[in-house]
Amino acid sequence: MTALEGTPSVRRLTAWDPAELESRASEYGTPLYVLDLDRISENAQRLASAFPDAEILYAVKANALKDVLETLHGEGIGLECASAGELTRALDASDDGAAVHYTAVNPPAHDLDQVVEAWEAYPELTITAGSEDTIDRLADRGYDGRLCLRVNPGIGAGHHEKVQTGAAAKFGVPAERAVDVLADAAERSFDVVGIHAHVGSGVSSDQLDAHREFVSRMGEIARSVTEAVGDLEFVDVGGGFGVPYREDEQPLDLEAVANATREALGDVNAQLTIEPGRYLVADAGVLLTEINTVKAARDTTVVGVDAGMTTLLRPAMYDAYHPIRNLTAAREADSSDAERGREQIPQTIAGPICESGDVFATDRTLPASERGDVIAIGNAGAYGYEMANQYNSRPRPASVVTEDGTVRLARRRETIDDVTRVERER
Repeated sequence: MTALEGTPSVRRLTAWDPAELESRASEYGTPLYVLDLDRISENAQRLASAFPDAEILYAVKANALKDVLETLHGEGIGLECASAGELTRALDASDDGAAVHYTAVNPPAHDLDQVVEAWEAYPELTITAGSEDTIDRLADRGYDGRLCLRVNPGIGAGHHEKVQTGAAAKFGVPAERAVDVLADAAERSFDVVGIHAHVGSGVSSDQLDAHREFVSRMGEIARSVTEAVGDLEFVDVGGGFGVPYREDEQPLDLEAVANATREALGDVNAQLTIEPGRYLVADAGVLLTEINTVKAARDTTVVGVDAGMTTLLRPAMYDAYHPIRNLTAAREADSSDAERGREQIPQTIAGPICESGDVFATDRTLPASERGDVIAIGNAGAYGYEMANQYNSRPRPASVVTEDGTVRLARRRETIDDVTRVERER
């Protein structure tokens, strides 16, 4: 029996034990992120099984917690970084330059300075440039190492228009310029190793045609580059593999995506590289928050919680849906001595931020809430803490991880002193 047999392809919020999650909230306080490292390993193994011949890089921006990076590196997954800060964290977690890619998007000067300095210590790392200007700036800093070119194939897909990167002018060199740009880079003694593009984030099974068209275009570009410049090590088609946030959505047919990717790429004398982020960590994390206010409004019942858009930004930024479960009510229902069941009523779950957009759900039908109840917000392992902020001078939450049945604090809760320290220590 393999490690994956019997494990679901998606972990729903109802699969988390409500009593155990409540105990985490009691011990560590709320708001609190809980991450299951064993689930992250399962997701990594599932990807490796579907893409056995591909290089898999994890998009660090999804969740840069050191425990997450160490877990994925231990599973043989590389680390793709969108900033110098992420690159520093990836090297700290892996100490392996060959496993790290830096994908620059209009990189600030201090980012390039830091990345080139890291390259001097780790000459095996790969830098992906998204413009000729960035290549010039790297050359000015003495960089002539492993260079990948981000191209713009003109095809985008994803769960929201703000994350459909494949056709956005911000990202990459126009595909028709790729051969000339890489030929010039090779003449300037850069070690040209690959091409890269990313269609978008949260691609679902019903967007498979767009994904297939995008990968096919990348295969065409790779063959043109090979003919003009020479063999490439890899063709990186990004990640963007979606996960089902809604309870009635089916999980991504990963085998179908893998087969479509290989077929669409065609005959290319280079390794296929993929860069999943969300798929590896989303369903491995939940956000716990406590109810502090229940009030009857004109058209709904408003349930106030101690997490907000500063804790989990996705609902406010993308109108994103996240499953929600009242853990206290679920535990009561599971208890043998529970004599009552709560009425199911529509409720609006709102945070403490002074913005009308600070809402996690509107008119969501849930068991009637009571002050002190603990609520879990599911699929919070990706782009949760990474997008947390200190708006309204609110400290960011703590994170705990679970692994092999043990629980440990992975990141302490910030304090007001942390928020104001940069003003005092200047």
